[in-house]
Amino acid sequence: MPRKQKASIIESFGFEPGRRLAKKYEIQRFLGGGWEGEVYEVTETRTGITRAAKFFFPHRNVNDRAVKFYARKLERLRSCPIIIQYHHTESFWFHGERVTFLVSEFVEGHMLSSLVAAQPGGRMQVFEAMHLLHSLAAGLEHVHLLREYHGDLHDDNILVQRRGVHFDVRLLDLYAHGRADRSQIREDVLQLIRLFYDILGGRRFYASQRAEIKSICCGLRRDLIARKFPTAGHLRKHLDSFDWKPP
Repeated sequence: MPRKQKASIIESFGFEPGRRLAKKYEIQRFLGGGWEGEVYEVTETRTGITRAAKFFFPHRNVNDRAVKFYARKLERLRSCPIIIQYHHTESFWFHGERVTFLVSEFVEGHMLSSLVAAQPGGRMQVFEAMHLLHSLAAGLEHVHLLREYHGDLHDDNILVQRRGVHFDVRLLDLYAHGRADRSQIREDVLQLIRLFYDILGGRRFYASQRAEIKSICCGLRRDLIARKFPTAGHLRKHLDSFDWKPP
């Protein structure tokens, strides 16, 4: 008998709008992709409700390990407003491979990277950046109080929607470093402050920043940041209480 050919590795799905999957969902548009898979806006064919669906590449999701990690972590963090709400999982066959996808709420907004790129000079103004930092720190505080963490904070996995002077933010792509401990929670804060530093223009503008900004960034000294802000809650409390000094 001929030897069964090994299935080729799927590195892109390329679903077109209108395609129906698992007899329940219709593709609307591509939202983004990464190492583990691709995310699409989909519509439930029975109800017309819009959802987001993350389709995992089979070779990145052996025995559904990645899907189980995401589903369980999202369920543990269901009470955190900054976390997208998980609904359920589905699977279907694609090019001879069983593909599992995770269905969650669909949230309107823009990636932080594109929001910052659209600002004059490609950087945010100080007060806007401070409002955004506060929203992220307050959201992460809930996560850290549950002894959980994000693990991979950067401007391409933060979804932002502006509401007056406020920012509604949601975190995407929680990372799997194993069980949460203090070092991972500290790393979330370090990544958050590095993000703040970057959206203000990074090294090029840091020397001219106000003292209040430098007191948060600490020159990106990991030891100083970890000592001053061991959790997102410490950072949020600082943002709620410090005094602005006249320039």
